[in-house]
Amino acid sequence: MSLRLRSILAAAISTMLAVVVLGSAVDVLVARHLHRGLDKTLRTRAVEVAQLAASAPALVTQPGALDAPVGSTQAMVEVVDRRDRIVSRSLSLGGRVLPRTIAKEAIASGKGHYETIDFGDDRLRIYSAPLADVAGGGAVLVAASTADVVDTIHTLRALTLLAALLAAGIGGAAVALLIRGALRPLVRLDRAAAEIGRSGDARRRLPDPQRHDEVGRLATTLNTMLEGLEHAREAERRFLADASHELRTPLTALRGNVAHLARHGATAALVADLESDAERLAQLADDLLALSREEAAPPPDEDVALDELARAVAGEGVAVNAEPVTVRGDRAALERALGNLLENARRHGSGVITVSVARHDGSATLSVEDEGPGIAADDHERVFERFYGRGSGLGLAIVRATAERHGGRAYVEGSRVTIEFVRKASESLSDPARQEREKGLP
Repeated sequence: MSLRLRSILAAAISTMLAVVVLGSAVDVLVARHLHRGLDKTLRTRAVEVAQLAASAPALVTQPGALDAPVGSTQAMVEVVDRRDRIVSRSLSLGGRVLPRTIAKEAIASGKGHYETIDFGDDRLRIYSAPLADVAGGGAVLVAASTADVVDTIHTLRALTLLAALLAAGIGGAAVALLIRGALRPLVRLDRAAAEIGRSGDARRRLPDPQRHDEVGRLATTLNTMLEGLEHAREAERRFLADASHELRTPLTALRGNVAHLARHGATAALVADLESDAERLAQLADDLLALSREEAAPPPDEDVALDELARAVAGEGVAVNAEPVTVRGDRAALERALGNLLENARRHGSGVITVSVARHDGSATLSVEDEGPGIAADDHERVFERFYGRGSGLGLAIVRATAERHGGRAYVEGSRVTIEFVRKASESLSDPARQEREKGLP
């Protein structure tokens, strides 16, 4: 079942239920009011007859004296004495007689009461009231048909049902019109998305619905997603092209050396070239694997002492200036990143290389700096791209991927390259217990 049909049915059923509940409440109130009105009319007529019997007994026995309308029908009145003999009766009774057992109950109890009985094909509401001794005793019975009340209630119920059906139809139609306008841009988005899915062209975009509601925000979000997919696919294409280019050079040299080896035999220089080519291929494969793992690995979850790591990786000839700092990280990945920074400084820098570890407010840094002129300002971002610069061009790309996996970033300032850690710095960047131990305290 479609969303449109479910919405229309829900609106129609809800509207119908609301009208039915309201109509039922009105039906109960109206029925109670009509029955109370009928009871009040019967009681009032009984009081009038009792007063007439007490003040002018002769009038009670005159034909037609007891007839009076109740609603659209004539009230049926019957007067009996204390011996249960009929004293007078209204012409509306015709040849019928009201049950005198009701009169006996009124005479015996001395109180009036109501009762509903089947009287032939009709249903009567009867009020019986005792007569005062002044009027000779006995009882007066006043009855009226409940047909008018029942007809009114049935008519009200039919109107309620009709109103419920009409309201359901109107509500469903209103929702159908509303949802038609609301779903129209979604239908266009669906068709455009299906077309993009069939073509596989991430450069295409979904149509802008020109709305500022949820549909408009959905279209914007999906277009942003497509833009991200386009950038990711473009980056993948560039990566494959650059990787192919980087692999072609050592592979070409390796094939040439192998061909020379087949024709002229092995020489020391040729073997050295073969080893160099194989080492370059192995290094490139290792870097590609390391970069792929960094980009797909989950966030690290072990404690790593950056100062200890810096001293362990730096080796001879590298100055280390480190204060005690502990971060949540991946030790092997951080060792590789620091090794890449040191290798980059040895290849492209000059002078003394210094590794620094520092703790700042809410962050920590691991830096490698040399005494050379540094990287040009225009290349501060590009040096972290894949295959940028001499060599494989993956060393600093791996550094940036590692920094981002640790919730931080990598950046360049002159001849200094820094990895900054900012994730949960206030909780995990210091190790007071280890600082106390290094100070010689228990």
